[in-house]
Amino acid sequence: MSKAFDLNRLIRPSIGNLKPYSSARDEYTGSVNDMIFLDANESPFDTGVNRYPDPRQRQLKQVFSALKGVPVGNILLGNGSDEVLDLLFRAFCEPGVDNCITLPPTYGMYNVLAGINNVENREVLLSDGFQPEIPGIEKVMDDRSKLLFVCSPNNPTGNTMDAGTIRTLLKRFEGIVVIDEAYIDFTETNSWLNELGDFENLVVVQTLSKAHGMAGIRLGICYASAAIIGVLNRIKAPYNVNELTIARAIEGLRDTGYFQERLSMINSEKKQMREKLDEIEFIEWVFPSEANFFLIRVDNANLRYDQLIEKGVVVRNRHGQPLCENTLRITIGTPEENYRLIQILQTI
Repeated sequence: MSKAFDLNRLIRPSIGNLKPYSSARDEYTGSVNDMIFLDANESPFDTGVNRYPDPRQRQLKQVFSALKGVPVGNILLGNGSDEVLDLLFRAFCEPGVDNCITLPPTYGMYNVLAGINNVENREVLLSDGFQPEIPGIEKVMDDRSKLLFVCSPNNPTGNTMDAGTIRTLLKRFEGIVVIDEAYIDFTETNSWLNELGDFENLVVVQTLSKAHGMAGIRLGICYASAAIIGVLNRIKAPYNVNELTIARAIEGLRDTGYFQERLSMINSEKKQMREKLDEIEFIEWVFPSEANFFLIRVDNANLRYDQLIEKGVVVRNRHGQPLCENTLRITIGTPEENYRLIQILQTI
């Protein structure tokens, strides 16, 4: 039986005592109409981007709040999901002392960020069915285990994690459980946003890089309790999301018709590609996927990867990942790109 969740126990002492930087745009939050701004040492000449952006991204957060049904106070925005993940390490993991837990095969940046922040990464392999192994996780966790990362749908395997297993982990793990939902839009499985109010130690991370087609603007979204968001706001860079990103995100999120059209096309193409991949002789297995990609096992991943490169197609070779021997990860492209891929696979 786990102890009651205690956020104060998790916060690094130096962060708990930190007085956050207060920017000019933090200090003045009143009306901008007919005001002369001489407080931030900006250029006074209007270029469209001569003023600093809103450090709290209030307008954009209102859009996310309406779309997701999550209060603005439970939202933090970052320069891609990677910044959000890095902030979690910096806020809660004391370098050289604390540890995190990851579940390979999974998104590689968890391990990279652990290394950058000098945090021990205790890896617990997923099961043969790519699901978390609770006994293995409980065996390696201790009172210095601050973060547990669960990617669902998982990258590179494409499957969602069992909801009952995740609930058990949320109840038993005394640190923060980070559920990375980068691919949530491609699945019919419910987002864990629906359960934010039930678990104080739950953090959900999403992105505009995948289904929303805005990888280039670098915007990641963190949903958590107001207390956790408050800690992260204290240490984030003052203007971590730029004005161009904010404007492009608002424009894209409001065009729901375009989003649904492209999402439907990807799902349709994915279904057709699955049927075609099953017919390729050297493909031994196509793993079930609830993301916008397939992990496939082939006879020789290195050979097939090189052959595809020679034919002008770049996929991801996952052969070196745990449980992913001789696998390639293939993203769903446009109808024309998918047709060309299948043609090539049929001939090499």
